[in-house]
Amino acid sequence: MSAIEFATNCHLLPETSVPLRPGTAQQHHAGTGVCVPQALDLAAEVPVALVFNGISHAVMMVTPQDLAEFAVGFALSEGVVEQAHECRDVQVLQQGSGTPDESCAVHVEIPPRQFMRLKERRRALVGRTGCGVCGIDSLQALDLHPAPMATPDWCARLDAARVLRPFATLGQCQVLNVRAGSLHAAGWATPEGELTDVLEDVGRHNALDKLLGRLALAGRLGEPGFVVMTSRTSYELVRKCARLQVPALATISAPTTLALQLAREAGMQLWGLCRPPTALRYV
Repeated sequence: MSAIEFATNCHLLPETSVPLRPGTAQQHHAGTGVCVPQALDLAAEVPVALVFNGISHAVMMVTPQDLAEFAVGFALSEGVVEQAHECRDVQVLQQGSGTPDESCAVHVEIPPRQFMRLKERRRALVGRTGCGVCGIDSLQALDLHPAPMATPDWCARLDAARVLRPFATLGQCQVLNVRAGSLHAAGWATPEGELTDVLEDVGRHNALDKLLGRLALAGRLGEPGFVVMTSRTSYELVRKCARLQVPALATISAPTTLALQLAREAGMQLWGLCRPPTALRYV
């Protein structure tokens, strides 16, 4: 199915929620005692329910922007569906915009076979936290053994210069973070290191799902390239990328031992501490 055909299957309602909200603070200067009032922007963080075939299966705390992309990326990276075209009739609904009770729901229709499989997993897909395991009811449900992927030829040419190139512009491409200072970014870079897409969220895994969903909606998931992120390399980021056959992941901070273990099993190139002029490739 082409990207155009896929788009006709997704009825996207316009998102009216605002990802940044006005706030106030006092800037205190050490040693001088000067206190300067400031008006500033704060990142919104609202509960977003992911509803498959009319039943809510996950509630995440998300920056309310790019929610259709987020839902599609989540469905793919969590194994709810196997192909992007299995997400149909995506609708973003919102209530209480700008109030303390604001919330959103993203409704997605998936085929009966995938829906039955989702129910049989016998777990509530509760939003991931820093530990990445909340809502999982058994050790077996962790899914810590990704299938190995084929390594594309261009990965052999992926060196520090190409890996660091997108990080040189990633910060200035974070439109929301420039104003609020509290959002992670997930970016997509070509094999030569050209940054093509940047998605933002208060949660690192949410930002990655938004990016993967953006690529899926555009029919670009299989194109050559790698993911760059402004976070540590946690195991769930590696697992999401491995499930969607992303051959390389580069992050600003270091990986955990579990993240490195999963990357090795998947055959994924893992780069960390990507801070020009150096980057570490973990072997």
